Amino acid sequence: MTQALTTSNSSFAALGRLIRYARGYRRTIIQATVCSIINKLFDIAPEILIGVAIDVVVNQQESFVASLGIDSARNQILVLGVLIFFIWAGESLFEYLYQILWRNLAQRLQSDLRQDAYEHAQRLDMGFFEARSSGQLVATMNDDVNQLERFLDGGANSMIQVLVTVVAVGAVFFVLSPLVALLAFTPIPLIIWGAFYFQRRAGPLYADVREKVGDLSSRLANNLGGIATIKSFTAEDREAQRLRASSEAYVNANRRAIRISSAFIPVIRMAILAGFLATFTVGGTLALNGSLNVGAYGVLVFLTQRLLWPLTGLAEVIDLFERAMASTRRILDLLAEPVKMLDTENQQLARPVAGKVSFENVSFQYPSSGLGVQGIDLYAEAGQTLALVGATGSGKSTLVKLLLRFYDPAGGEIRIDDQPIRSVSLRSLREAIGLVSQDVFLFEGSIRDNLAYGLPGATDEQIIDAARTAEAWDFIDALPEGLSSPVGERGIRLSGGQRQRLSLARALLKDPPILVLDEATSAVDNETEAAIQRSLKRIGHNRTVIMIAHRLSTIVDADTIAVIEAGKVVESGTHKTLLALDGAYSAQWRVQTGQADAGRFPPLPYPDGR
Repeated sequence: MTQALTTSNSSFAALGRLIRYARGYRRTIIQATVCSIINKLFDIAPEILIGVAIDVVVNQQESFVASLGIDSARNQILVLGVLIFFIWAGESLFEYLYQILWRNLAQRLQSDLRQDAYEHAQRLDMGFFEARSSGQLVATMNDDVNQLERFLDGGANSMIQVLVTVVAVGAVFFVLSPLVALLAFTPIPLIIWGAFYFQRRAGPLYADVREKVGDLSSRLANNLGGIATIKSFTAEDREAQRLRASSEAYVNANRRAIRISSAFIPVIRMAILAGFLATFTVGGTLALNGSLNVGAYGVLVFLTQRLLWPLTGLAEVIDLFERAMASTRRILDLLAEPVKMLDTENQQLARPVAGKVSFENVSFQYPSSGLGVQGIDLYAEAGQTLALVGATGSGKSTLVKLLLRFYDPAGGEIRIDDQPIRSVSLRSLREAIGLVSQDVFLFEGSIRDNLAYGLPGATDEQIIDAARTAEAWDFIDALPEGLSSPVGERGIRLSGGQRQRLSLARALLKDPPILVLDEATSAVDNETEAAIQRSLKRIGHNRTVIMIAHRLSTIVDADTIAVIEAGKVVESGTHKTLLALDGAYSAQWRVQTGQADAGRFPPLPYPDGR
């Protein structure tokens, strides 16, 4: 599907892409379209019957209805009344049906688009998310999808019915009086030209509107997420000004689009007036000299308005259409984003997973900066602890991202139990790894919900056992609601240390053969750190542990310590071996134990703490 959805600036191309996406709803679309057409035909019919009734009143036994075998004028009127009743009932019935069909289609299609966009986004690599703001993605999956829903709720039916009106009324006009039909239809090319002119002018403007919506959503999301920082720096006024600037940019983008759409209706009204006057005067003259039946003249006058006045709503319909197609392009462009991280879904890691991890000549560079890791060779036997140390930005977290296949290395191979991780499914790979990140993310909900995230259906006994191991149970038990206590958005109701311990407990409950700790004790006090270290010694006997640490006291018992500088391994060995080398590790150890001034591990200009 993603290959078929090619990017295009044309609104009609976007409509074509949407129709291809919605091919599973073809039957519903056809049914809704047919109901719209029938409803409009019933809607036009009363005007024709009014003209026929005038003909009955004027000509009586010589009327058109009389030629059908109904002699009495009273009976003719009665028959017309019955027809009007059924036509009116039919119009109401098909209006009900098309509204049900179009609105249900809008609901289903918007739900499917949002779901498909979200599921597709989950399969994209981390580089995609690092290059885009979450606000833009939320606006695409929410506001843009809703914009399309609004068009399908009413705009699609309006476009179909305008077309049916032109065709059906035009047919009646040419049957009754080709001359009047020609005059009445003269303004229509101008109206159509104006509609397409508006469409060409409005398309880029509405694309800009959608972009500004995304910027505004991103600004709001960032500010609300960082409200504590804003308050601590007394930056409320500054952020309010920045939000006002984003809001004004959105208003100005809309103003430019509104200026175009508002100019359309007055021009169209004058074109409609010309067509109506032509029908009124020329048709009246023909009726006076007997060239046109009086009833037919009445039909033409009534149908002229029925033909032309709905075209004044064409501007609003096209406005809805352009907004919807601008949104459709953004949604389908997201769906067309290529999945670079290929997943071998059928190949699993051999069970049971022992946990042997090896990095073999691994190299990787971030596209945006060219920085990364080069020629990394590291090994951890099953059940061993591998510690990675180095300055902020030296490449330690990059190795963790490569192990989890958030990215694929440009060179070299990463293996688990001698299986290349590229050859196994992402699910089986990541199920074997438990990650405790320095940047802890907790979902809004209860402590129980967050702890059981990696093991849905876990019992309270299992949850409590994992919490005890992570030294988290004491503070959980002290809370009024215990495991049912809400953590707030991103865990805002808990302290940094409490969030860190919950993150560790969540990973332990998953019981992975490989446990990755990325600065897992960075936000805890010394007493809690010591408790967590005791826990890690207990759980480390049955699994491979990869630790990233700045505080060297936490990794002195590691089987292998690798010192990484500028993306390369410069030293590796045990704690005692590295101290004896008197190199980078030894210098940092002396600094942290107060034996020397800081002289190594200078800050490196790596982005995002990599």
